[in-house]
Amino acid sequence: MQKNNSYTRRHPEDVTSKAEEIAERVHALGGSAYYVGGYVRDRLLGRDSKDIDIEIHGITEDALIELLSDMGETASFGRSFGIHTLRGTGIDIALPRTEQSTGQGHRQFDVSVDPFIGTEAASSRRDFTINALMQDVLTGEILDYHGGREDLEKGIIRHVSDASFAEDPLRVLRAASFASRLGFDIADETISLCRSIDLSGLSSERVEEELAKALLGSDSPSVFFEELRRMDQLSFWFPELEALIDLPQDPLYHPEGDVWVHTMEVIDRAAALRDKTDEPLSFMLLCLCHDFGKAVTTELIKGRYHAYQHEVKGIPVIESFLRRIVKEKSIRRYVTGMVPLHMRPNVAAFSKPSVKSTNRLFYEAASPGDLVYFAICDKPVLAGEENFTGDSDFLWERLSVFEATMAKPHITGKDLIEAGISPGEELGRLLDYALKLRLAGIDKDQAMKQVMGMARRKKQ
Repeated sequence: MQKNNSYTRRHPEDVTSKAEEIAERVHALGGSAYYVGGYVRDRLLGRDSKDIDIEIHGITEDALIELLSDMGETASFGRSFGIHTLRGTGIDIALPRTEQSTGQGHRQFDVSVDPFIGTEAASSRRDFTINALMQDVLTGEILDYHGGREDLEKGIIRHVSDASFAEDPLRVLRAASFASRLGFDIADETISLCRSIDLSGLSSERVEEELAKALLGSDSPSVFFEELRRMDQLSFWFPELEALIDLPQDPLYHPEGDVWVHTMEVIDRAAALRDKTDEPLSFMLLCLCHDFGKAVTTELIKGRYHAYQHEVKGIPVIESFLRRIVKEKSIRRYVTGMVPLHMRPNVAAFSKPSVKSTNRLFYEAASPGDLVYFAICDKPVLAGEENFTGDSDFLWERLSVFEATMAKPHITGKDLIEAGISPGEELGRLLDYALKLRLAGIDKDQAMKQVMGMARRKKQ
């Protein structure tokens, strides 16, 4: 075991002081408290860590609960798991436990709390060596039983134990997620082990959680999917993505390669823009899913590959993917509503259509600004014209025009009812016409004259 007394940065003082107070009280009872998991890893990497996890050794759970209750309001995540927290501190306090798989799912385990199991045995249940590091809260001493410090320095994700790792299939996705977020390489033996693990028993909620971490927490989210591809683990949860591998595209517009390569490039470009968008996770899923339809539309016509109407015919494919993994209906609506529009911004940037045309495009979008950001990520690259993007400045200018148009007074249903139009189908048709006039930039007074003129003609 390696020991090291240094770390590179501290958590906010008020939180660490609370952790130290807990450790001092535990020590007074004959026990020890250790920072564990990602908090130690991130400290050594000089990264911020949102959560503090402390593991308590050498005292009973009843003694721990009494100790914490004296310090403030507590909450427990089930006595069987031995996890507790002090409300308002952001600190999770756990007792070491043993877990034995009873099925294929992530939650199918028999869990036994054992405060006296010892630090080496406790660390052995962790997933990766870099997450098995422990640090004494009071002394700063780092316990490293599995070579995690060396793997951290070399940028390697390596599993701790063949037996315990394989019991939890979620760790396959966690390996890929850590590789993506930390920029680390997964050890060959871990890749080999991951190939043998069945992911079918995972819950969609846990898959979505790891997917979101990769899409929102990585500068290169493509690594998450590339590593799953290396593990042969795309088939069950991500078959729509797997279908893009080796799917050809017209090299005139896509010299980068097949649809898989294009999609990976798009999501990596999107990672640099996601914080500017209205809906970052929805936006990243849009970038991931936008070309799923090519798997069902690509054909070779007169020596060239085409995927006519893939933006429309791919919607059922995308819906199937999203229903499998994504819980929020609003996210699914965003993605399936935006995909049919995804080619139009770059076409508009190149062809410079009328204001009415771009106003209509932006009106149909769940988030007009996100649609422009998507266009930048999905930029067509013509052979011989590196980084050709059409004209994104044009799109931003037209978006400003659209926003100014939508901010002006416009005809409402109340206006038409007050003008004598009865509720019903005719009112709906007149409102549709009023919308067309609005998007064409016609001011409210002039539009009202045209709408009422149309109403009078209908009566004749």
